[in-house]
Amino acid sequence: MNKINVLFVCLGNICRSPMAEGIFRKIVEKNNLQEHFQIDSSGTSRYHIGEHPDVRAIQTCKEKNIVLNHLGQEFIAEDFMNQDYIIAMDASNLSNIKALMSATKMRAEIFLMRDFDLQHAGANVPDPYYGGQEGFYEVFDMLERSSYELLHYIRSKHSI
Repeated sequence: MNKINVLFVCLGNICRSPMAEGIFRKIVEKNNLQEHFQIDSSGTSRYHIGEHPDVRAIQTCKEKNIVLNHLGQEFIAEDFMNQDYIIAMDASNLSNIKALMSATKMRAEIFLMRDFDLQHAGANVPDPYYGGQEGFYEVFDMLERSSYELLHYIRSKHSI
């Protein structure tokens, strides 16, 4: 069985996208669908390649029983062919992703994370990096809401 590949993308791959990866993975596991998915995250910059997620992201997720086991990596053009879904955290990341698309073959569908947020469809997931812990809690809630709807969307497309 081919796995459904989902890649979450933010700027540095240490806050929003690893949180989204962890949250989505937990929801997939709650639904006993883990054998159907390959879930990962990356960043459109090279700032934090090989680094662990921000300690505030780790702490926020840990409080919700989600462990972030990820090292920062860069979004690359090959991801368009290797992924089924590329989920950008904000319009700036989406623009950076689209800048790599020009001559690349595509398999992936590309969305903003909050395209799946029923409360604020299409809004950006704000970068909590320069704020305090509270911003990470707010981002967690946005990501969690969006993740449930993203899974619903993917399940409807793949009949799982």
